[in-house]
Amino acid sequence: MEPMETKTPPEPRDALDELHGYYFEDLRTGMSAVYAKTVSETDIVMFAGISGDDNPLHLNHDFARRSIFKGPVAHGSLTASFVSTVIGTRLPGPGCIYVRQSLNFRAPVRAGDTVVARTTIKKLVPEKRFAIMETACTVDGRVVLDGEALVLVPTRPDSG
Repeated sequence: MEPMETKTPPEPRDALDELHGYYFEDLRTGMSAVYAKTVSETDIVMFAGISGDDNPLHLNHDFARRSIFKGPVAHGSLTASFVSTVIGTRLPGPGCIYVRQSLNFRAPVRAGDTVVARTTIKKLVPEKRFAIMETACTVDGRVVLDGEALVLVPTRPDSG
């Protein structure tokens, strides 16, 4: 068996280069990345404060108990933000630009649930430097959110 050829990434030109994620040339269809977070009541309260969404369905146990969910649920946008975490920090990572996201909310997320956000590159559009990514969040293997993202990914700077 022949050894696999490994590519050595170019040396960073400065400290900021080390912060950068993947460049468009590094991407391949099928690449995937994940982020997992256990949602706490504090996360929900803080998200309500940051977003201004103080719907009692998220914050008031008595109100939420009377809803179809039979108790408080996390904001859908809080769950969706974990997809942004994967895109902005892992794949493609720092330096990319989030252009568009479709979202389908499939099931509620509650305090104590561990959300696993995953993005997978579905298609690359070289002439525009776009990565089209399937996105999904699961709790205990059940899809709670899915959709598709369009991400603009920078090309590798000239090394000269």
